[in-house]
Amino acid sequence: MSSRLEAAAGADALDAGTFRDAMSRVPGAVHVVTTRGPSGRAGFTATAVTAVSDHPPTLLVCANAGSESTQALVANGVFCVGTLAWDDEPLANVFAGRAELRGEARFGQGVWTTLATGAPVLESALVAFDCRLVSAEIVGTHHVVIGEVVDLRVGRHARALVYRERAFHGL
Repeated sequence: MSSRLEAAAGADALDAGTFRDAMSRVPGAVHVVTTRGPSGRAGFTATAVTAVSDHPPTLLVCANAGSESTQALVANGVFCVGTLAWDDEPLANVFAGRAELRGEARFGQGVWTTLATGAPVLESALVAFDCRLVSAEIVGTHHVVIGEVVDLRVGRHARALVYRERAFHGL
């Protein structure tokens, strides 16, 4: 661990609950991140997604390191980030674990296809970024996942689903 990270983890570290409350005020687009490969098909809902570079096209996704879906993504080495529309809120809840469905059963919801990597692509996604894993580093409780975009599909034009103050909103 670097000395800067060690200093941040010291006695003056900010309370995690206070940080989460503050971050809940920052709106984020809602995505379903999916994977398929030797470790199976898996997926999760994420708002911590951003572009890193356009040369090569690269995305960053933050994913809970303890999640079976994150472990499958890292093991499979491929993933797709699908940006959700307002009317995809039920899928956001399913992949966030707010429904009875788990694992493979989650893919019974929605209509799925694939692009270059074979990772599941949600047909109704506003845009889908099909990625090959470049790196996955653990920072705190999460993997910071970097993926090179090898294919993409621009979907329909519709209201985007965003998450702010622990609730979904349309934009």
